[in-house]
Amino acid sequence: MVLVGCSSSGSSTNRTEQKETVPVEKKEILVSVAASLKDAMTEIETQYEAKNAGINLTINYGSSGSLQQQIEQGAPTDLFISAGKKQMDALEKGNFLAEGTRIDLLGNDLVLIAGKDNKGFTSFQDLAKAGKISIGTPDSVPAGKYAQEALTSMKLWGTLQAKLVLAKDVTQVLTYVESGNVDAGIVYQSDAQGSDKVKVIAIAPTDSHSTIVYPASVIANTKNLTEAKDFLSYLSGDNAQQIFVKYGFKIIK
Repeated sequence: MVLVGCSSSGSSTNRTEQKETVPVEKKEILVSVAASLKDAMTEIETQYEAKNAGINLTINYGSSGSLQQQIEQGAPTDLFISAGKKQMDALEKGNFLAEGTRIDLLGNDLVLIAGKDNKGFTSFQDLAKAGKISIGTPDSVPAGKYAQEALTSMKLWGTLQAKLVLAKDVTQVLTYVESGNVDAGIVYQSDAQGSDKVKVIAIAPTDSHSTIVYPASVIANTKNLTEAKDFLSYLSGDNAQQIFVKYGFKIIK
């Protein structure tokens, strides 16, 4: 009888232990994000998941244009952060955004960069002396479109077109400059700030290009509307905004 009693007690203890070790089921939130936000978003992702045990963020990085196309083609997405208004405007026109969730999240500056040891450039006008210059593809990369606008405003676009090396996103532009494959590139301030292999030569005048805005919105066909809204709200809150500023982004007031 004593043996039977011990066996029963042991089984009860095991059942209790099993209940205590059952993992919390997490909801996966799919977020498509412009490549220029990667460093800041990586830190925010870690912070948010630590504060929200039931959430698993899966972040897909790429050019805003390619991410827009993925959403239009039905790729599962809960939240989209673009580096330009053009891509978000197109999604809004196509009724791909959850009503009332679109916000302007961040701003940025457009800068000319060269390798850390480069002494040949001091301004945008010096690009006439450059061999190769990289910008994002204007049709799909917002930073490339802003670069085209700025160079056109400075009356340099026609002169420099033969020297241009078009990149799939700003991260690739930065890589080209860091590796010495091109003499100079045009990226966001936040990209330049994150690299110890390049230096900022000049900041493009704000009136030389469209205002740089990073819009964000929940996607209409999300299956996680509440969770996506919660994360978007977090991104516009003080904790996340301080991280964005640390990485060179500008708060929109």
